[in-house]
Amino acid sequence: MLTTGIRQATTADAADILRIYAPYITDTCITFETEVPAVGEFAARIERLTENYPYLLYEIDNAAVGYAYASKHRERSAYRYSADVSVYIAPEYHGQGIGTALYTRLFELLSGRGIYTAFAGITLPNPKSIGLHKAFNFSEAGTFHNVGYKFGKWLDVMWMGKPLRAYDTPANEK
Repeated sequence: MLTTGIRQATTADAADILRIYAPYITDTCITFETEVPAVGEFAARIERLTENYPYLLYEIDNAAVGYAYASKHRERSAYRYSADVSVYIAPEYHGQGIGTALYTRLFELLSGRGIYTAFAGITLPNPKSIGLHKAFNFSEAGTFHNVGYKFGKWLDVMWMGKPLRAYDTPANEK
């Protein structure tokens, strides 16, 4: 019997997470990163993000097969109630509901932390990612045309957004 679970990632998971992420860097335009970072640099990223946002790891029999995280949407203070989200699944585990499970938990955590809106940037074309986000009721917010250049071509990024909670007055603004 396989054991599966979602837990908070730590810097000790950096090498496992990077194994999932590296092929997206080297073989796809899904991420605009062009060089695989060193494990130490990647661990530092995880440490920075987990100071304020959830960073989740999906494991099957103690092996990392997917992850999802949130990050600051923009620098200006008024954006503090929004977050960017990303999910990456090892290719051999696509279509098994892992992205759905990770996003479900991530959105619960973000809402509980006072985040009202989640945004996802999706390099086009990427029908699988668009489908996943639409399944979570993300809607298109806009497309940045020719915003990135990778593998000898200009790339568009569609931004999608999703409300995570009712747009009332945030607790610390009352």
